[in-house]
Amino acid sequence: MTVIKDAVVEMHYTLKNDAGEVIDSSVGKEPMPFMHGHGHIISGLEKAVEGMKVGESCNVSLAPEDAYGPYYDEAIQEIPMEDLKGIDKLEVGMELQSQDEQGNPVVVHVEKINKDSITINANHPLAGKTLHFNISIESIREATVQELSHGHTHSSSCSH
Repeated sequence: MTVIKDAVVEMHYTLKNDAGEVIDSSVGKEPMPFMHGHGHIISGLEKAVEGMKVGESCNVSLAPEDAYGPYYDEAIQEIPMEDLKGIDKLEVGMELQSQDEQGNPVVVHVEKINKDSITINANHPLAGKTLHFNISIESIREATVQELSHGHTHSSSCSH
């Protein structure tokens, strides 16, 4: 079986930046499961694994457009501290839930804490970066009817 739309795939990955530093890896842990063709992984990685078989591995470098998108300077804002009443113990790097102009939820990161304001950044931490993956396909199976109807994989302990 090969990686095709609706297949449940388990893969190991190691993600590095341009300097060759490991950003994240599943090696030594459980492989990452996903249902192929449903946007559960970044688009460039989804294209890269299409057609692969169990036991195959490859290296792939993804431009920002195929990963977490470009970095937008306008996604950085300074907001008054008074707008954050009710949030205890603000820390740099902390994730906060916000809303865009249409009311859709957006995750922002605290970049800087000033006396009367904080600087937040709505860019993904890996936006604007070229990402280098080493991936290996560990297993492939057909999705169950239930997984297809829910649009995501279920582990054996799932009680949906």
